[in-house]
Amino acid sequence: MSTQPSMQDIQKINNQKGGESDSFNKFSKGLRGLGLLAAWLEDLFFPKFCLGCQKEGAYLCGDCRHLLDISEFNYCLCDRPAKLLTTQENRLPGKCSKCQDKKLSGLYFALSYKDNSLTQKLIYQFKYQPYLKDLAKTLASILIEHFVLAKNNTDEIWENSVLIPVPIHIKKLRERGYNQSEELAKELSKVLNVPVVSNVLVKTKSTKPQMELKKEEREKNLENAFEINPVRNGISNGVKNLFLNKKVFLVDDVYTTGSTMNECTLILRNSGAKSVWGIAVAREE
Repeated sequence: MSTQPSMQDIQKINNQKGGESDSFNKFSKGLRGLGLLAAWLEDLFFPKFCLGCQKEGAYLCGDCRHLLDISEFNYCLCDRPAKLLTTQENRLPGKCSKCQDKKLSGLYFALSYKDNSLTQKLIYQFKYQPYLKDLAKTLASILIEHFVLAKNNTDEIWENSVLIPVPIHIKKLRERGYNQSEELAKELSKVLNVPVVSNVLVKTKSTKPQMELKKEEREKNLENAFEINPVRNGISNGVKNLFLNKKVFLVDDVYTTGSTMNECTLILRNSGAKSVWGIAVAREE
């Protein structure tokens, strides 16, 4: 996969141009120094502790990370998901013969949510107080490891695509200060080199948390909760929309029954998306 140019690459280009290269180098070194100082001060005054064993240094230490069973396979969308195998054309389908009626084209997830207390704790602290926003980096790295293990890291999968975070209502955004799905998408974008399209799919209705509802209540809870922001998507002034004929990857923290992603998928497909796949850190199986 292609990667964005590093600060070193930018410096080389400026050195070739001459002129103000010395000033640029001093400036960039100063910025790096400030960044290192800020990180050092943050670790000093706000140290990180592993959510698994309380060891100081990171929210997930290496030993506890090894306890996570990161999936090496892809599964279908059935309530009791089956492992998917590559086709004769060497392509990996997103659905089995029994879940072809699902709106999503497929789902990538790294962890099982139901029977893993560490997974549950990581995601809970990412979404609820004390709101560990930096967990986005850790959770995104777990997803990237899944992509590699399950061979989902090919250019064919990610070409002509965009990442769209599942939106949260403005009330929840003000309360938390960030959309956890958007933070996750931003971290994935850095590695996958796939753009994030935010604030196009919006949540206009405040709803009860899906995890608190029974399966049959979840779909009703999300009726008419999402829509496309026409101004942000460029529809109102005739500009081509930001995901027309593209593969959309919907990013969320947990996939439960699929009600949220299904509702979002319907909106996106009706607005021009070629296909819609889901990405979730964990799946409640």
